[in-house]
Amino acid sequence: MWMNNYPDLAFTEPSPGVLLLTINRPAQSNATDENLHRQLEDVWRDISRDPHVRVAVITGAGKAFCAGGDFRMMEKAVESFEGARWMLDGARALFHSMALCEKPIISAINGPAVGAGLAVALLADISLIAEDVRITDGHLRLGVAAGDHAAMLWPLLCGLA
Repeated sequence: MWMNNYPDLAFTEPSPGVLLLTINRPAQSNATDENLHRQLEDVWRDISRDPHVRVAVITGAGKAFCAGGDFRMMEKAVESFEGARWMLDGARALFHSMALCEKPIISAINGPAVGAGLAVALLADISLIAEDVRITDGHLRLGVAAGDHAAMLWPLLCGLA
């Protein structure tokens, strides 16, 4: 079964045709390391092909939806050209795979959503957010310009102005 290829995502079927994906790294506030980032890039293609799935709902385990990229992954991205390229390619792949998913995606934003986690949360067809949740794009705090999914996503959601 394709779901076994995603060890950092937990899958349940709360009702027929409804697939609940839970980002499952609560000890790290569901921050994306290289493995989880790849899983989030790829899972939408498998969901799109699965005839039993009518809608996908994504949320985070514990108190966070997804705290963005973990620091080790971010360090690799700024240490070398290859690391930066991997990060940009991954951000593009995540954006495209969610945008091209043939099934509706709902994000249930249960806690902080940052960086890649925020992209996943807001790229969904429908985003539901708890009243006390904070969202942010962490690029400024890291002292870098947004050059990944944020550069594609924010103008679509907010307008070019």
